[in-house]
This record gives sequence, structure tokens and C-alpha cells, in this order.
Amino acid sequence: MTTRVGVIGGGPAGIMAAGAAAGRGHDVTLIEKNKQLGKKLFITGKGRCNITNASPISEFFDNIISNREFLYSSLYTFDNEAIIRLLESYGLNTKVERGNRVFPESDKSSDVIKAFQKYLDHMGAEVLLNSRVSHVYMEDNIFMVVLTTGEKMQFDRLVIATGGASYPATGSEGDGYKMARAFGHTVTELKPSLVPIELEEPWLKDLMGLSLKNVTLRAYSDKKLIHEEFGEMIFTHFGISGPIVLTMSNHINRLKNKPVLTLDLKPALDDETLDNRLLRDFQEYKNKQLKNALNDLLPQKLIPLIIQVSGIYPEKTVNQITREERSKLLEAIKAFPLQFKGFRPLDEAIVTSGGIKVQEVNPSTMESRIVPGLYFAGEIIDIDALTGGYNLQIAYSTGYLAGINV
Repeated sequence: MTTRVGVIGGGPAGIMAAGAAAGRGHDVTLIEKNKQLGKKLFITGKGRCNITNASPISEFFDNIISNREFLYSSLYTFDNEAIIRLLESYGLNTKVERGNRVFPESDKSSDVIKAFQKYLDHMGAEVLLNSRVSHVYMEDNIFMVVLTTGEKMQFDRLVIATGGASYPATGSEGDGYKMARAFGHTVTELKPSLVPIELEEPWLKDLMGLSLKNVTLRAYSDKKLIHEEFGEMIFTHFGISGPIVLTMSNHINRLKNKPVLTLDLKPALDDETLDNRLLRDFQEYKNKQLKNALNDLLPQKLIPLIIQVSGIYPEKTVNQITREERSKLLEAIKAFPLQFKGFRPLDEAIVTSGGIKVQEVNPSTMESRIVPGLYFAGEIIDIDALTGGYNLQIAYSTGYLAGINV
């Protein structure tokens, strides 16, 4: 007798679960609330879809922040090369860019979705779009899925791959957590991850839109360095954003206390080298006021704030500045303080940190340890990684593992 398999959620994890299960001869129905599959895939990589990362799979684990051990089976069973081969077999050419990020050659995320649709068609999975699940329950060992239209569907096996609670406009509204709880599962605290940071600073409006390259953002807790990140960032009306800020958020969103943030504007220069550089500039502009003598070293918008932090009178002539004052200026450049307020809300986060407790899911099969025949895949589980294609790969890998094991 054919096994009836229901998959709730038509994102990357649900697509892989449905395709893998259908490919093994099961009668598969994929239920998606949106009018199209992979809505979140459309917006990843700024609309180009950062499919995965081309680094060796062993290096993936350095980029997974929570519960990396849980993912050994799934990532080694269906790795980054496997997803690239699968998509290429359905007509999608790929390319590798900076940071080993893999993109479609066409730079169109819609082409990735088309390849996935061909995969589902070829495997014979039925896809129900515009179908919102109201609730799920069990009756006589059968999974009952009730749609908001009142229609009831029956399945022998059920895969829940509804995503997290970030980007709710794409359909990730946290429904899967309610379903998991209905089956007795524990959902850990949900927090935003890969998300911009809000600051308390009164001067934010003065720096709004200022983009910085080659700077280092550091986070401390109880005077201990928690993490540092080098690269690009931007000041916004609420605080800071950009690649190094999003990555930093993933390292500090589990701290009990508010972190202390500092910005090193010249990370390539040690204190002595920077001091020599200041001396050279001061020699060249010795008769100028300090506020007009730092243009060669710092962005114009930042100069008044750096001077303010150093405590030096901005109209003081450079040749009157003492060695002690120069030392304070150097400190302000190397550790410019940023007063942490909090994170932007969960619905602005790229991924959700937290989810179904990994101890309640079998990492070798993705099957629930509580309800036989129930499987989970993707972001709904308490696993998250840094940007660069890692989170999508986790979705494919866990989805595939669930699909081959139903």
C-alpha cells in the first residue's frame, strides 16, 4: 500500500522533503499557503538567491551557530554539491562568487524556483498552493490536516517545514510552532538572528546613510571579548546594519546582559602605527584647528563625534594638543563606543534563532522522538547559521533527510 505523505510548507526544506519522498514512490501532497512556492527564496541574496556555499562541507560547521552537531547526518547525506547537481540537472546553471557564495548564473531567483518546480513535477509530488492549514491532529494513528476552508486531509506521515517567524510577509508566521506544540513538542525561545542592531545614541540622525568599509565591530560582555567581525557596515536611522552587524547579531543574541559594542575605524593599524600617522597629519596641519585636521584619516561625518568622545576641545589648534590628548584621540578611533539598545524585531530578521528542541528530533532521520511518523525540516528546528548560503543548505539537507526517511 502506498504511504500518503503530507508536507506543510513550500520553502526549500518542504520542497526537498516532498521531492525526496515522492521519488521513493510515496503519494505526496505539498501544502503551501502562498500563491507560489519558495517565496523566501525569491528575496535571498538581494533577489538573486544565494543558493548555497561552495566551501567544503566540513567548513560549514564553523558557520553554524546553534546545535551544529545535530546537522552532521543531514549535511553529509545531502551536501552542497548534491543541491548544485540537482538544480543543474533541471536546467539551472550556477556560479560561485566572493565568500564562496553560489548564485544562479542568470542572477534570477525565479530561475531557482523554476528548477525546483520541475523537480517536484518530475518526482510526481502534488502541490497545493493558496492552501492555509488551520490545525493538525492525530486520529487512529492518522495525521489529520485541516485547511482554513474546512477541508480535511489524511496522511500516514507528516513533514512540518513551515520555516521560522522571520519575514512573515513570505509566509513564515510561526504557524509550525503551534502545530509542533499541538503534538507535544517543546519550542525554545524565539529570537531574531542575522538582524540589524538598534543603538541608544542621540547622534544617529547625523550619521544616517554613512557606510564604512574595512572596520572591526567588537562586542564585550563582563569586559570579555565575545566576538569581533571585520568588513562593511552602515549607520541607519535606528542604529547599525550591514554584513558585519548581521553576523554579530548571531553571536550576541543569546547573551543575558546587554553587550558593550565598540568600533575600530582603523583595524589595519596598531596603536603605534596609528599614533605615527596622527603625528604626521598633525605636523602637516599644525596651524589648523583639530576639527579641520582629521579629514585625511576619517570620514567627515564622524570627525565631530570622534573628537567629542576624546574630550578634546574641537577648536584647539593641532600644535597645542598634548601627548595625553593624542592618546585619547587614538583610543576614540580604535574603540569608538556604540551604546547597544536592542535588536530590530523578529519580523525583520533573516532567520529565526530558536525553534523545536533538537533533543526531541532524531538527527539521522528528522523524525520526532515524541510522535512516530511526524518529521521536521528547516528553520522550524532550533538551528541557525551565518549568512552566505548556509541556512538554505541546512533547509535542503534536513528536508532531503526527512523525505528519504518517511
